[in-house]
Amino acid sequence: MTVGKKKILLNAFNMNCIGHINHGLWTHPRDNSTQYKTIEYWTELAQLLERGLFDGLFIADIVGVYDVYQNSVDVSLKESIQLPVNDPLLLVSAMAAVTRNLGFGLTANLTYEPPYLFARRMSTLDHLSRGRVGWNIVTGYLDSAAKAMGLSEQVEHDRRYDQADEYLQVLYKLWEGSWENGAVVNDPEQRIYAQPDKVHKVEHKGEFYQVEGYHLCEPSPQRTPVLFQAGSSDRGLLFAGRHAECVFISGQNKPSTRAQVDKVRASAVEAGRNPEDIKVFMGLNVIVSETSELAWAKHAEYLSYASAEAGVAHFSASTGIDFSDYELDEPIQYVKSNAIQSATKNLQNNDWTRRKLLEQHALGGRYITVVGSPAEVADELESWIAETGLDGFNLTRIVTPESYVDFIDLVIPELQRRGSYKTAYDDGSLREKLFHAQAHLPEQHIGSEFRR
Repeated sequence: MTVGKKKILLNAFNMNCIGHINHGLWTHPRDNSTQYKTIEYWTELAQLLERGLFDGLFIADIVGVYDVYQNSVDVSLKESIQLPVNDPLLLVSAMAAVTRNLGFGLTANLTYEPPYLFARRMSTLDHLSRGRVGWNIVTGYLDSAAKAMGLSEQVEHDRRYDQADEYLQVLYKLWEGSWENGAVVNDPEQRIYAQPDKVHKVEHKGEFYQVEGYHLCEPSPQRTPVLFQAGSSDRGLLFAGRHAECVFISGQNKPSTRAQVDKVRASAVEAGRNPEDIKVFMGLNVIVSETSELAWAKHAEYLSYASAEAGVAHFSASTGIDFSDYELDEPIQYVKSNAIQSATKNLQNNDWTRRKLLEQHALGGRYITVVGSPAEVADELESWIAETGLDGFNLTRIVTPESYVDFIDLVIPELQRRGSYKTAYDDGSLREKLFHAQAHLPEQHIGSEFRR
């Protein structure tokens, strides 16, 4: 094994629903994603991923529905475009009970979650998983979610990040500052479980939040869960530099991905942190088989079940633009909105058409797809890491669980043989495994300032 070679980090990218990224594949006869509402679907997936030594299961989520395309929810319902969608956090206890090392990256929208109760839920999961949870911080982008939660419209993009900054302050005060180290003594003889002088009331009076109270949980293994984030706008990068430990990007080619990775690392430096304090992951599809020919045959098979229209309907919600209003070859006009800014960026040149979008979404989604034999896939993954500075990938599911089984059985051994992937888990919490450091936030992280 090559000494010192960078090890690729891997999350399985999933969602507590039927159609996640590659739309239409739920109709494939070998796909079992309609079983998402059973415990066994998730416990078996967790055990499979742990067999493959995956670092984590990254679970996306939305609050709201995709109703921009055709000004309707019809396509979303017919093709199950992230609808129905169940709560991701409730899956963790069952999966943690059947695994020992797999991490769980959980998406929760802070706009609609009171920080005091959310702090308790995450601390509870960190306890039950023995320190294996992370939080994917999102502020939301769907008007349908805002209306469902009682708002007239979505809060303006940069304003949502202002609120998120304060939300994190409240959480740091609860997770890091309310209970001191050593507060819990668990001494039955003296009848003292926790020492009152080491447990402190949090008092926060801000623009968005007013909180006065004690954190309801004793310190969990990580205190603050590993912090994930996916914003790539200027304001999102500023937020990532301050708070994120893992950043998820969507790359389309290696040069632009390299530029994105460099921006993320620069944002950490600007916040007084080290560039390597943030791990950067990219979303990726992989279709692999024993030979290149078999892999491309599988690719063709998958294409026959995919729904490009469903993929474009999903993208409509991401951009806030109803692509159904356009003829196949009519240039799509860029419109600034409160939707995902990285999604609309590619439309700013006004050189996209609905036909071009349908071609891009041929597999039901727009992530880069790597197709080939185990050696060819490993070559490409190593190339992305070397040429872009990425730390790893969020591996999508195309056919469930086949996509993960194929990768684990065929690609993982090849990467291990090359020294590009671990052969065993490290000990410790999710943060310790990812960063080979302590379980708690490092001293240079803004959250550490709230410790007593």
